[in-house]
Amino acid sequence: MLYGLRAGEILKLVFFILLCQLAGGIGSYFTAPAIPTWYAALKKPVITPPDWVFAPVWITLYVLMGIAVFLIWRKKQYGKPRQKALFLFGIQLFLNALWSFLFFGLRSPLAGLIGIIALAISIFLTLRIFLRISYSAGILIVPYLLWVGYAAGLNFSIYLLNC
Repeated sequence: MLYGLRAGEILKLVFFILLCQLAGGIGSYFTAPAIPTWYAALKKPVITPPDWVFAPVWITLYVLMGIAVFLIWRKKQYGKPRQKALFLFGIQLFLNALWSFLFFGLRSPLAGLIGIIALAISIFLTLRIFLRISYSAGILIVPYLLWVGYAAGLNFSIYLLNC
């Protein structure tokens, strides 16, 4: 046992972490080709971090998200609120991958801005319900919400600087 987890639970934890990383992989499919070309040519605000920062931050956030959703999955006694939490988590994970398509794939800061606003709202709703079911799971979502808020500010600035 790993910190009190049974083998099946460890596999489920790994599954959730990999699921979140998969969303990142889908996003990077659209992001990676645009970074040296389209994205490099955009005017960016001075608060834009170097490109190399994004990958380690997102990998870390996806691990935290995977652990958080695992903690919710384990709370079977919560019935319908748990189902709603898992559903909201799935929605925000979909919107997470969609943002990369909207911003980088379509090369549209405006579409990306609309997408990241929807993503931030869905993360906030996920956070609220996660906190009610598992405080620890909710706390693990906070850095994600903060980073997406920062990314939304960058997206908005890029839209203003390039429209």
